[in-house]
Amino acid sequence: MGSMTETTAGFDAVVSRVEAHVAVITLNRPQRRNALNYQAYDQLEASFRAASADREIRCVVVTGADPAFCSGDDVAEIMAGPKAVSASAPREIRPTPAAMAALDCEKPIIAAVNGAAVGWGMELALFADIRIASERAKFAELFVKRGLVSDVGGFYRLPAIVGPAKAAELLFTGEVIDAAEALRIGLVTEVVAHDDLLPRALGLAGRIAANPPLAVQALKAGLKRAAHGDPQEIGTWAMSEIRRLMKTEDHREGVASFLEKREPLFKGR
Repeated sequence: MGSMTETTAGFDAVVSRVEAHVAVITLNRPQRRNALNYQAYDQLEASFRAASADREIRCVVVTGADPAFCSGDDVAEIMAGPKAVSASAPREIRPTPAAMAALDCEKPIIAAVNGAAVGWGMELALFADIRIASERAKFAELFVKRGLVSDVGGFYRLPAIVGPAKAAELLFTGEVIDAAEALRIGLVTEVVAHDDLLPRALGLAGRIAANPPLAVQALKAGLKRAAHGDPQEIGTWAMSEIRRLMKTEDHREGVASFLEKREPLFKGR
């Protein structure tokens, strides 16, 4: 990849660097297994929008500080307590800004999945154009375990990647799959030794960045046009369902059982 040619931008929760036309966005809350709080969501959105707008950037790699890729929402902040999403009453329901920033990014995105990518962490991996996994990677659409639906990735991207039936299985069960199973079903294109993950992702990013950037961006736009559905519409619907379900007893039980480390008891209300 050569030596670093651009600046490094750091936030508390997300760190970005640019090297040889490739932006590397790293979730940087390892003590929380890179769970996303409000600050992390904001910084992730800003990082994707900056990468999309920077003409010097030709490809993006997103990864996490070990040991996880992203363990989803920080449940204690996002789903419980005084700042919980369900405690607010927004005048307008709209897609998750960080999700749309990733989906709207004009540059190809490679997810280097170095560990658990669960809940919104799996969504983040789905927003990428290409996913490469460490042998330690695990994936799960855990939303059903919290009495919720997935974000836009589970509806817009997952069926196109693994097929509608497999997507339904992953969404309905919330079960965890390992890297080998992710490769078998086509969720990832490659599984590599953990220490080889970032070099492999950067190598692929470098090959993409060596091609004419306008043509690559047009190819990405063409692939997006070929997808079924409107991500804005799907994302808005998903958020409206998430907010509706956050008012249910089952959601409160899903959060409480997670925080109390016990098996949940769902009642369908």
